[in-house]
Amino acid sequence: MSLADQSSVKPRRGWRLPSPWSVGAALIAALVVAPILAVFWIALFPAENIWPHLVSTTLPRYLSNTLVLMFGVGALAGAAGSGAAWLVSRYEFPGRRWLEWLLLLPLAIPAYVGAYALVDFLEYAGPVQSALRQLFGWRTARDYWFPEIRSMGAAIIVLAAALYPYVYLLARNAFREQSGSSEEVAQSLGSGAMGRFWRVGLPLARPAIAAGMAIVMMESVNDFGTVDYFAVQTLTTGIFSVWLQSNNAGGAAQIATTVLALVILLVLLEKSSRRKMRFFNLSTRSRPVTRKVLPPRGAWLATLACLIPFAMGFLLPGGVILKHALRNAENWADPRLWEAGLHTLVVCGLAAILTVLGAVFLVYGVRLSGRQLPRLLLPVTTIGYAAPGAVLGVGILIPLAGLDHALADAVESATGRDIGLVLTGSAFALILSYFVRFFAIAQGAADAAMGRVSPNLALAARSLGRSQGRTLVEVYYPLIRASIASALLLVFVDCVKELPATLLLRPFNYETLATRVHEQASLEYLGGAAPAAVLVIAVGLAAVGLLARANR
Repeated sequence: MSLADQSSVKPRRGWRLPSPWSVGAALIAALVVAPILAVFWIALFPAENIWPHLVSTTLPRYLSNTLVLMFGVGALAGAAGSGAAWLVSRYEFPGRRWLEWLLLLPLAIPAYVGAYALVDFLEYAGPVQSALRQLFGWRTARDYWFPEIRSMGAAIIVLAAALYPYVYLLARNAFREQSGSSEEVAQSLGSGAMGRFWRVGLPLARPAIAAGMAIVMMESVNDFGTVDYFAVQTLTTGIFSVWLQSNNAGGAAQIATTVLALVILLVLLEKSSRRKMRFFNLSTRSRPVTRKVLPPRGAWLATLACLIPFAMGFLLPGGVILKHALRNAENWADPRLWEAGLHTLVVCGLAAILTVLGAVFLVYGVRLSGRQLPRLLLPVTTIGYAAPGAVLGVGILIPLAGLDHALADAVESATGRDIGLVLTGSAFALILSYFVRFFAIAQGAADAAMGRVSPNLALAARSLGRSQGRTLVEVYYPLIRASIASALLLVFVDCVKELPATLLLRPFNYETLATRVHEQASLEYLGGAAPAAVLVIAVGLAAVGLLARANR
């Protein structure tokens, strides 16, 4: 073969072993996805198939209640969040600067805490009905009519009040980014304030509002504490009932599969709606919208409209819980409270650290591989956030229990020593559920932070002899440290507030702050639940402060 012929032959790429970073990234992705696959497997091959019985008895009620709750909360939260976002981004009125950030505070209070507070405020012995009886001279409940508190309507109001900030935050950013020119053109064509909102502002912000409403509806499907307290039977409560009361894991997995199908359908519908309507800013010099000063009557109405969701989502539950915490000060000395606080700090802190480290490892490993297949792992690992905690409980506890018994039997046959249930008898399963559930938050933060780092910096470090690990520590970490700290805090706070997965996966007699609040409130002893609830709210306020600072 001549030199010319040799030069025309392309060198063949030999197969090479994947790097440890790529292997580790694949293992982390498999760990996140495994519980979801386990749910489907258990549902398809149950030990006792009760699916026909569920379909003919309780499943239609669970499903219909879930749909009513989901769409009711989504509609109410969407209206409150987008309306408040439009007012604070388009108009000047008394208290606007304060309300712009105060409207985020309901994120600090879990919905189940709001449910306990609302019942305490509106029940027969509460301040509202007591004041009505004293004012009008009524003696018993037969003398007057008052709406049923523990009902579907109350659950929708409580969940919407707790979750509307998701819509508000995304809608406010979308309204801020709109051009002032489109507003002026609509006004010159004779459109009034409502016309500009319906014809210009709302259509342009529709993708952001749809995304926020999708998050709200997924969170309402995940909720257990609120619907359980209000005696609303949903798919999530059905998982607890079939598994814990009927002792049928296969039936619980089948209901969990129904929940997953509902969530996946919701995500697909949200993406489809955004794909059908897209708007682009064609101007390179977009002018921001100038806020208009409202007349006195309209200004105070705007203030009231923004105060209502803030009061329902934060002032009312926060005030009621704080009142009980101060009135029952002796409960702060209860050693079980601080034991639950220590458990929360250790378990949630460890889960947050492992989740963020796993996310950084995954994102860095995918970037090092440079191949298309590993990049597909990133969106797949976000599925855990869409899966409710009760669903993850089914997918984690049942396989782990089988593995735990096999491990204990193997150790006992080899050493003659019974080590007990190491995985399910400790906080391991709980930490794993937090890892899977909130991995998407850490992964998104790590991916965004690393995406802002120039690849040239990593290439320069490698050319100077730095290994891949040292490049991550010496180049990437100093530049993404702030984002990593934010992700740690956000994951930690979500772990603290998580109730369904904690109730299912905690070891026996192992309390966290969330389970203590639920247990005491279920016993109708809000004074005992208040101190733990105050601590949960305090942790949530730290995350809301970080969120507000990041969205200035």
